[in-house]
Amino acid sequence: MVSLGAIYTVAYVFLFAFTLVLAGDIVHHDDVAPRRPGCENNFVLVKVPTWIDGVENMEYVGVGARFGPTLESKEKRANHTRVVMADPPDCCSKPKNKLTSEIILVHRGKCSFTTKANIADEAGASAILIINYRTELFKMVCEENETDVDIGIPAVMLPQDAGINLERHIKNNSIVSIQLYSPLRPLVDVAEVFLWLMAVGTILCASYWSAWTAREAAIEQEKLLKDASDEYVNAENVGSSGYVEISTTAAILFVVLASCFLVMLYKLMSFWFVEVLVVLFCIGGVEGLQTCLVALLSCFRWFQHPAQTFVKIPFFGAVSYLTLAITPFCIVFAVVWAVYRHASFAWIGQDILGITLIITVLQIVRIPNLKVGTVLLSCAFLYDILWVFVSKWWFHESVMIVVARGDKSGEDGIPMLLKIPRLFDPWGGYSIIGFGDIILPGLLVAFSLRYDWLAKKNLRAGYFLWAMTAYGLGLLITYVALNLMDGHGQPALLYSPIYTRHLFVIGKEER
Repeated sequence: MVSLGAIYTVAYVFLFAFTLVLAGDIVHHDDVAPRRPGCENNFVLVKVPTWIDGVENMEYVGVGARFGPTLESKEKRANHTRVVMADPPDCCSKPKNKLTSEIILVHRGKCSFTTKANIADEAGASAILIINYRTELFKMVCEENETDVDIGIPAVMLPQDAGINLERHIKNNSIVSIQLYSPLRPLVDVAEVFLWLMAVGTILCASYWSAWTAREAAIEQEKLLKDASDEYVNAENVGSSGYVEISTTAAILFVVLASCFLVMLYKLMSFWFVEVLVVLFCIGGVEGLQTCLVALLSCFRWFQHPAQTFVKIPFFGAVSYLTLAITPFCIVFAVVWAVYRHASFAWIGQDILGITLIITVLQIVRIPNLKVGTVLLSCAFLYDILWVFVSKWWFHESVMIVVARGDKSGEDGIPMLLKIPRLFDPWGGYSIIGFGDIILPGLLVAFSLRYDWLAKKNLRAGYFLWAMTAYGLGLLITYVALNLMDGHGQPALLYSPIYTRHLFVIGKEER
């Protein structure tokens, strides 16, 4: 029988299996905002480090305008320039104060962005900082009827809190100076390499564990058959009683249910809802970590006896003594991660819980044949396209990306992701991959290895090598697309299923 914890784990992962590879945008392409000569810049994030009376202070992040010259990308080439407050504050008319290449700080006001920039340029400013009236950033564009867009100074918008802090220091007669630069993200960050290895390694471990248990069950059935044991009739389903088999209907139903839950998360996204997801993730993580640790320790002679000795517990049935000993550690591990999940090192605990959870699911859930695998990956292919790209037409933003980042929740993101900090990226942040990008292709890869072992095919003659290579190649292409699109989230299941299915079929034809 499949345990209640295992059933919960499977249900949790399949309902909250996000399929997204993300690095965080620093260049925001916008096809809606009008473009024309003099007003055709990309919206780029801008670093704004500050100095108060010569002492380094806080660093803010702004966004560059559609108009004006592009900003320097190297910090060492960006000038330290003094900031002065505009008079009048909105800079909708010529400033009363004289400017000698200072950066002018202005309020958003009622006139257009290009009007402010033109006035500041004519007054002698070297750049203009515009304070938004909200904490969010706003894309500064040219109005359709504006003709004077040949602006000679860069314009950057700051969030309200950053602008108010700078204004306060200036009004206190402090000397405020800043740098403005927009560093480029490295072509490839080591985080993406490790995340790729993590995803591929997880599927490798899960596939070999799944194949090993399937082979052991098959060997046991053969022994019972040869011995003509009376127990054989009762043990007819020994090889299938410990896992959940997906049907074609279930594969299609998965996309429908996952879509419903994704929309629900999008609509209900808030701080308290993320907290609920954290609790659910911890429960699933405890089950996954406990299952993997028990299986690993059972391989050692010292732990074989407690692993094979059971005690009956209400609601849980027969539980081994090794499981009882391991479970408290797993619970403490998950609780500690939940408490310190905002710490800089918390990603390690999240990845450990996530990987063990994924391996457990790939051990429990199985596809019976290639037909079901093809239907599942085809549905996942459509699911990814729908909620990463098509959803922008309905909701004016990508539902999958918004949910994965935890926008509107005040949190760093949802926990159903593997992530690694971008170590050599000047913008920092994390590279992430959703559970679904590993689990769904992993089901087909694990199936191919189980088939190879039961059919007694070697690595070269079997399908596993083709399927594993296809997944690795598809995920690699996903990261290439991620970097070509400046860190904009990419649906890995847009690429992985194509390579996995096609190379699997090629391998089948060559057999």
